[in-house]
Amino acid sequence: MDAPRILIDGGQTGTRLRVTTGASTGDHAAGPIHTDRPVIPQLAAAAREVVAATGAPIGELAAGVSGLTPDATRPDELLSAVSDLGIGSVALAHDSVSAYLAANGFEPGAVTAVGTGVVTLGVGPAGTARVDGWGHLVGDAGSGYWIGRAGLDAALRSYDGRGATTDLETAAVHAFGPLPELYMHLQADPDRVSRIAAFATTVDEIARADDVVAGDIIDRAADELATSVRTALRRSGNRPDTPTRVSWMGDVLTHNDRIRNRFVDNITRHCPSATVAAPHGAPLDGVALLLDLPAGHPLADHVHRA
Repeated sequence: MDAPRILIDGGQTGTRLRVTTGASTGDHAAGPIHTDRPVIPQLAAAAREVVAATGAPIGELAAGVSGLTPDATRPDELLSAVSDLGIGSVALAHDSVSAYLAANGFEPGAVTAVGTGVVTLGVGPAGTARVDGWGHLVGDAGSGYWIGRAGLDAALRSYDGRGATTDLETAAVHAFGPLPELYMHLQADPDRVSRIAAFATTVDEIARADDVVAGDIIDRAADELATSVRTALRRSGNRPDTPTRVSWMGDVLTHNDRIRNRFVDNITRHCPSATVAAPHGAPLDGVALLLDLPAGHPLADHVHRA
């Protein structure tokens, strides 16, 4: 390692940071990175907070950021904003890239990073292919938010009589209050995205109690994630008969046996040469690899440096 580093894993509901200085490391937490606001000042502020807290001299900064758009990817601006901290180089990427490196290292295949949102990345002979990651308003199929939102939709359909009766109706009242007030209550809540995503846990609990409606939501989430992975493998040039590695990041697949087992079964049936396995490391491990990515790797063009 050439210099002490700050590693930043910026997400929609929270940010994790790691300071590495020689043989020692220290992990820290900060608030979410809001992609409806300028991203670079938020990353710089997070770096300043951790430097102030630790007093550690830092030479390099790497960040993997959820929802990072091409227009917001400005490594020169980030370096300028933190250069007075002693930081001489930065590496900036969408969190699909750092998630891929955390889960698969430098191997070809695909990784789906599933939390509040979801993005899937394939890496293969044809280069890279990003699938979904379009945000909670128009995409993120199979994510925590998608599951929670589908649960609320089912609850309201049950309440109206438009859909099958489900225990999600009672659970939604317990979590959010009277359903006739739900729309206005959520519209006024600045934390509505994280609260709706948190309802995914309730959907899963009710599915475990053999609620058919909740179970169908969980199964559809797994199928959405598998479809995105298969699409990413195909678009990145990985053939069904070519050995590849498929993995994941995030709590949705890590801690939900029903989603994970259905996801794995779907992938192995359609891509028999794929090895579906748990990730090699954690998200911050992937952020660290942004600084060590070989120049000729297909992901190298997606890591922006200054």
